Amino acid sequence: MKRRVVVTGLGAVTPLGNTVPEFWEGIKKGNVGIGEITKFDTSAYKVKLAAEVKDFTAKDRMDFKAAKRMEPFSQYAVAAAKEAFEDAGLDMAKEDPYRTGVVVGSGIGSLQVAEREYEKILSKGPARVNPLMVPLMISNMAAGNISIQLGLKGKCTNVVTACASGTHSIGDAFRAIQYGDADVMLAGGAESCICPLGVAGFTGLTALSTSTDPLRASIPFDKDRDGFVLGEGAGVVVLEEWEHARARGAHIYAEVSGYGATGDAYHITSPAEDGSGAAKAMEIAMKEGGIEPSQVDYINAHGTSTHHNDLFETKAIKLALKSAASQVVINSTKSMIGHLLGAAGGVEFITCVKAIQDGFIHQTMGFKNPDEECDLNYAVDGPVEKDIHYVLTNSLGFGGHNATLLLKKYEE
Repeated sequence: MKRRVVVTGLGAVTPLGNTVPEFWEGIKKGNVGIGEITKFDTSAYKVKLAAEVKDFTAKDRMDFKAAKRMEPFSQYAVAAAKEAFEDAGLDMAKEDPYRTGVVVGSGIGSLQVAEREYEKILSKGPARVNPLMVPLMISNMAAGNISIQLGLKGKCTNVVTACASGTHSIGDAFRAIQYGDADVMLAGGAESCICPLGVAGFTGLTALSTSTDPLRASIPFDKDRDGFVLGEGAGVVVLEEWEHARARGAHIYAEVSGYGATGDAYHITSPAEDGSGAAKAMEIAMKEGGIEPSQVDYINAHGTSTHHNDLFETKAIKLALKSAASQVVINSTKSMIGHLLGAAGGVEFITCVKAIQDGFIHQTMGFKNPDEECDLNYAVDGPVEKDIHYVLTNSLGFGGHNATLLLKKYEE
C-alpha cells in the first residue's frame, strides 16, 4: 500500500532572493535575476552574463566554523534546508532521526575547488593542496552537510543526473516515504559553478547564451533563443507522510501524487528529437496520480532557452497531453533565474507549490518573437491567475535523464 506524501516546508537560495518569500516576491513582480558576471574577469570569455546569488552571507545562515568547511553549493543547500526545516516546524527531539532523511543532489559539486587546488599544484607543488579538497569538492556533500547540521540519520543520498538532479532527488524522496523507508525527507538540489571552468566548459558546448542584454538572454521558446544562462542556488523542500504531518499539526502546502523518470537512450546532450522520453515521464507521473491530461492546469517546463530543448520539450508536451496540450498554461522559471543545473528542479518545484497556493502562474519573461514550431501557451503576455489543481514540473538532463513530478492541491 503506497502512502500519501505531502509538502510541509520550503527553502530556497536563488538569484532573485535568498529565502522563499524573497524569491516568490521577485517572481510575482516579474524580476529577472540575470546580470553581468562578477565572480571573475570575463574579458577573455564570449559569455558575459549569469544569474548569480547576491548578498548571501553563510555565517548569517549557519554555524560559522561549519560554513568555512563548505563550498558555496553546500552553503546554499544547508541554508535552504534550514529554512525548509524551520518552515515545516520540525523538532528533532520529537522525531525518530532514523526515519528522517535527505536526498539533495548537485550536478557538479565544486569546480572552484578543482581550479584553486590545481593552480596550487602548478605553482607550489602537490604538498600544498588543501587537505579538505575532496570533501569540499564532491557533490554528495550538500546532502551530507544537511544531515550533519540538522541531525538527520535516515536515508541520505545524492542524485547526480545533471539538470534533472533536483527533480530526481524529490522523486526518490517521495518514493522513500511512499514505501515506508522514511516518514520525513528533505529533498531538492544545490549548485554553484559560475566560475572560469564552468563558463568555459558550457561555452565550449555552445550551450550558453552569448547575449549581453540581461532581459533577452534567457528567452525560452522565443525564436531568437541562443542558449541558457548559468544560474546558481538551492531549492530544498520537506516531504512528509500524510498521517505523520497531520498528527503533528503541520501546515500542508500541497500533495505529491506522481513521479515519472525515463532515459532517452539517444544522445549525450540533445533530448530525443521526437520528445518521446520526456513525454513518457509525464505520462507515467499522470498515470500514477490517476489523472487525465485535460486535468493538468499548469506545466513548469524545463524550458532552458536552448534551440533543441524548447523545441523537443514542446513536442513532448504535445505527445503526452495530446489535444489537451493547447489548453494547458506552460511557463519557464529559467526566464527569470537562469538555469540552476542540479538546483533547478528544487527551485522550480517550489515555484509550482507557490503557484498552487496563490493561483498564480508567472510570466515567461523576455519573450518577443514567436517560433512557429513552439506554438503552445507559454504565458508570454503576462502572468496567469487561475485556480490550480494539478501541476507537472519537468527536468531534462544531459545524458538523456528525464524527470517529471505531479503535484496537486491538497485536500483532506
